[in-house]
Amino acid sequence: MSLAGEKEFTKLLSPATGYGVVVGLGAAFAVLMIAFTYLQRRFTRFDTNNAAEFATASRSIKPGLICAGIVSAWTWSATLLQSSAATYQSGLSAAWWYGVGGTIQIAFFAAIAAKVKMNANGATTFLQICRARYGTACHIMFTFYALVCAHIVSGSLVLGASATINALTGASIEACNFLLPVGIAIYVIAGGLRATFICDFTHTVILFVIIYMFMFSAYATSPKLGSITNLYNLLVQAAETDPVSGNEAGSYLTMKSNSGILFAGCTIASGFSGVFCDQGYWQRAIASRPESTTRAYMLGGLSWFAIPWAFGTTMGLSSRALQSNPSYPTYPYALSASQQSAGLVAPAAAVTLLGKGGATAILLATFMAATSAASAELIAVSSIVVYDIIGTYWKPLSGKQVVFWSHMIIALAAIWFGAWSCILHKANIDLGWLFYIQGVCLTPAVVPIGLTVSWGRMSHVSAFYGTLFGTVCGMIGWMIGCWKVYGVINTTNLAKPYAAISGSAPGLVMSTLATIILAYFFPGTNDWTATRAIHQADDKASSDTKGEPAPAPITHSSPDEISPVAVVGQNMTFSETEKEKDQSAATVNAVDIESPLEEQDVNIDQEAIKELDREVLQRVFKRASIISGSVAMIITFIVPIPMFAAHYVFSLGFFKFWIVASFIWVFLAGSFCIILPVWESRNDLILICRKLLNLRKSGY
Repeated sequence: MSLAGEKEFTKLLSPATGYGVVVGLGAAFAVLMIAFTYLQRRFTRFDTNNAAEFATASRSIKPGLICAGIVSAWTWSATLLQSSAATYQSGLSAAWWYGVGGTIQIAFFAAIAAKVKMNANGATTFLQICRARYGTACHIMFTFYALVCAHIVSGSLVLGASATINALTGASIEACNFLLPVGIAIYVIAGGLRATFICDFTHTVILFVIIYMFMFSAYATSPKLGSITNLYNLLVQAAETDPVSGNEAGSYLTMKSNSGILFAGCTIASGFSGVFCDQGYWQRAIASRPESTTRAYMLGGLSWFAIPWAFGTTMGLSSRALQSNPSYPTYPYALSASQQSAGLVAPAAAVTLLGKGGATAILLATFMAATSAASAELIAVSSIVVYDIIGTYWKPLSGKQVVFWSHMIIALAAIWFGAWSCILHKANIDLGWLFYIQGVCLTPAVVPIGLTVSWGRMSHVSAFYGTLFGTVCGMIGWMIGCWKVYGVINTTNLAKPYAAISGSAPGLVMSTLATIILAYFFPGTNDWTATRAIHQADDKASSDTKGEPAPAPITHSSPDEISPVAVVGQNMTFSETEKEKDQSAATVNAVDIESPLEEQDVNIDQEAIKELDREVLQRVFKRASIISGSVAMIITFIVPIPMFAAHYVFSLGFFKFWIVASFIWVFLAGSFCIILPVWESRNDLILICRKLLNLRKSGY
């Protein structure tokens, strides 16, 4: 059994290294994005002074880059740190369940994304869709949930990264809380949503390289482990000295884990809320091409699954196996509960396996995870505030004003994210606390938001009261569960697993039941004309070509001043002209960047407006629903549940198979995220290089 006690985490890197990574890499990405934005303006028609380009990347992103963006945006600090911590505590089942908890939501969102393209292709935020269907009350309520989600996500990203940087280098948590988001804001302001996709790709490449490095070190090259067999033997010994309560034979090598199943429930609830309530995911669906949205999300979900499974298994089990090694940063003690909750399991394994090199690698991985996801969150928050608060309830905005206010909100949000993270830190709220609370706070809104774009029977009654009923049930369950299980209701106990599942489960289930029942008693009109008309107002808010944007309001608060869409309670009224336009042509600003850039400039009018085939999108929706349902069934039930029911403890041979399977999956994921985006854009990259060479030869 591990010695009782606690030791401060040994720091192998200096504070200067921590600040250097945060400030230096932040500045490097800012310079990279400014250069990219210059090339984009110089050699393509995409201009970040255009509101549609800044907020939605002109709805022209290809599936490979969308896939990399999804993987990057969903790989939070918690993905790396919390999956490792849970595996350290409960064994290898936790890494699998963490992957399940995030993948099935992205898979189902692939089907929802097809409905977004089908029924609201011109929307910039999912809140615009809610307002078009339900009116002001639901719009305000869902805006509140979206902003709560943004605060939880930003706190997880920034505070989790800062805590890790502090543990490895001694750099001030408060300083890192501000330096991280401010550095990110610089390149987001410079390049808009498309810049976040390019940075997502860069971050994802580095992240996969670091994951490969740790996996090869743990399973092949490290003198402290160096083989799957050695790891297996050490874990068998760990089960004898520190058995896991609720696991079969106390083993770390079994799917029969009561704490693992509990963690699965919390993770699934947290994952659903983190996807459906986060504008960042809707932003990617909106930014993608209609014909490739679903494929991109399916690839992204399957690719992301490899990260918590492979990384969490490697780092969590290595940390548990090596805690008796003198090189372990808290030797001779195990990590304390507070150190585990702060996410220090993966850094401990990295330091033990690779020394300073491991500390530097985990520092980079955490920085990449935090900055990539935070950049998407900054864009998401700016879109919500600009389009759904300023533009809707204050005054109409022209395209030029949209870009100006987006820049302002991103800058202010970056500063606020830093202040918010410091508030959480001073309140002793850490990464683990935010992870468990996310599901409690947000699950009641998941199903109503998802059904908003996919079910015609939804009405303002079912959406509003279904969400409120679920919220009340969730809050009551949360408090009662905490009181009954832990005896006292306090900040610490409210974020423990049984309390969290007592709140998130009734919140999700009861809101689902209430929403569906109310939709049958108070059905909507099954009329998507309002949501399909959003783009006719919004597209006028920005120019389609470089130069001054054409002033046009982007909100729907007045039919004669802003758009042909007027809010009247639940229903919408339209002018006959816009009805005819919507019935005759549903259009989308999508640019075909498969063709050479010169041809694009000549044929821009023909390529920029494409007719959406809703029958094709409906077939895509059905196919995506079948595929996502199958994926969810396989990874949630078919693979883990038989092993749980059989109380199976992995043999050495099966453990080797398990590790090899994770290797194969993570290499396939890396291929999708690294190779596919480059291959899809090969023609454009070649043309830009040629133009740069021609400029150099001509003396410019």
